[in-house]
Amino acid sequence: MARHGVALVTMNRPEKLNAMDQLFFRELIEVNRDLASNPEVGAIVLTGAGRAFSAGGDITTFPALTKDIELARDHLELVFAAFHSFEKSPRPVIAAINGIAHGGGTEILGGVDYRIASTNATFAFREAAHGLIPGFGVVKFQQLIGHAMTMRLVGTAEIVDAQMSLQMGIVQEVVTPETLMDRAFDLAEAFTKVPKSAIHSLKQVLNRDSARDIAIAVESTAVLFSMPETQKRVNEFLTRKN
Repeated sequence: MARHGVALVTMNRPEKLNAMDQLFFRELIEVNRDLASNPEVGAIVLTGAGRAFSAGGDITTFPALTKDIELARDHLELVFAAFHSFEKSPRPVIAAINGIAHGGGTEILGGVDYRIASTNATFAFREAAHGLIPGFGVVKFQQLIGHAMTMRLVGTAEIVDAQMSLQMGIVQEVVTPETLMDRAFDLAEAFTKVPKSAIHSLKQVLNRDSARDIAIAVESTAVLFSMPETQKRVNEFLTRKN
C-alpha cells in the first residue's frame, strides 16, 4: 500500500525502458486480481520506474511471433487481457505517465480511468512503422479520442508531446515531473473517500463490453505478424538496435 488506501503499481524494468514481455503481462493480470480482492485498496496509481513509463512491447520477442500465427494469437490474447484487467478492476486506476509511453505504453492507457502526464512524457503508437497495429489501442482509443485522432495517431506512428496529448484527449492533465506523483496520489485518495460499491458500479456503466471488438483486433493483428513486410520491418529494427 502506497498511501491511505492507494496501491502503487510500478512497471519496473528501467534498463529496458519498462518494455513489456510475457512475464509482465502475466504478472499484471495477477496484480490486478489481487488488488481487486483486497478490501484495503480503494484506488490504484500506475507508473513506470526510471525515465520511461513504458517503451511498449519487447520487440526482441516479435521474430518468433512472425513465424507462427497461433503463437501470435495466444500472445495477443494475453496482452489484451493484461490491458483489459485495469478496465475490469473494480478500483479506479490513475496513470501517472512519467516519461516515454510508446507502443504498449500508450496502449495500456486505454484500460485506465484517468491519465496525468509529466511535461516530459511522450506518446506514440509505433506499431504501424513495423507493419502492425495496436489492436487494443485502436478499440479503446476510438472511445477515448475519437475516430479521426485514432487514425492519425496509429496510422502515422507519430510521436506527440505532453501538451499535444492533452489537446488530443489522451491525457486529462499535464503537470511538472516534480508534482506528478503527488497529484496522482491526491486524486486517487479522493476516490477512496467514496464507497467502493459506488465506484464499482460507475466503472461497470462507463466501461461498456468491448469483448467482440477486442476479439476482432486480436485476429487482425495476429494476421499482420505473418506478413512478409512485418517480418522485414521487425528484422531491420532489431538489426539497427544491435
